[in-house]
Amino acid sequence: MSTKKRVYRLERFGPADTGMPEMKCDPEDFASDLPTQTLHVYYDDEDLGMSVGVWTTSAMQEAFGPYPGDEFIWLLEGGFKMVDGDNNVLDTYEEGESVYFRNAAPVSWVQEEPLRKFYITYLNPNREVPTGVPAEGAVKAVDPSVTPEQMTLLEETDPLIIEGDKPTQRDYIYFTNDAEDMFVGLWDSTPFESKMAPFPCHEFVQLLEGEIVITEEDGTVNRFVKGDTFFIPKGTICSWKAPGYVKKYYAMVAPTED
Repeated sequence: MSTKKRVYRLERFGPADTGMPEMKCDPEDFASDLPTQTLHVYYDDEDLGMSVGVWTTSAMQEAFGPYPGDEFIWLLEGGFKMVDGDNNVLDTYEEGESVYFRNAAPVSWVQEEPLRKFYITYLNPNREVPTGVPAEGAVKAVDPSVTPEQMTLLEETDPLIIEGDKPTQRDYIYFTNDAEDMFVGLWDSTPFESKMAPFPCHEFVQLLEGEIVITEEDGTVNRFVKGDTFFIPKGTICSWKAPGYVKKYYAMVAPTED
């Protein structure tokens, strides 16, 4: 398992020193000829059933069946479509879109061109698999046209402990999984600075506007700007600073203790 508590910057071609090794594909997972797929995993917690990384595939169709987990992705290259058990197209998704998937949806992924994505997947082995999940609406692209008026003004600044003046922060939830421990949303904030503290959840961030500087306990400084994607595991000791307005898509995993 790759579970070091640190800030992970996601790179679209994987780390320069390792790149993205080719995956071994199982014929039972496909309703088409075997594709060529590559992968780099940045964070992988098998006990929690969560993985974060960058993945590519050539043309293919996955076997029909329950989708294996809740997932949030950013399509870096290429698009795809989802079909139901009769191969009826449910929806199509284009390069640049961010998409969420509901665990156990009865769908099949159809790929007609090469694709590259950042992803966070979550399939907690300690949770019951949902039943009766409809195919319609189980896979959706987030709506980029959400306005500030549609967002909820936040009274608290969780999970950040703010130093200095309290910022104005807003939130909009696109998706909550069936276990109610994964959330996909849109968040924005006026400038702020937080205290050094353990981060209380797992969070995958796609930065849409502004700049965020995250300093780790050992002094490592991570600067992220519009277009960057990063992941922070629960328990990472760090502080956040936004020198100006910031806006992000996020996928937050916050499992409760059993």
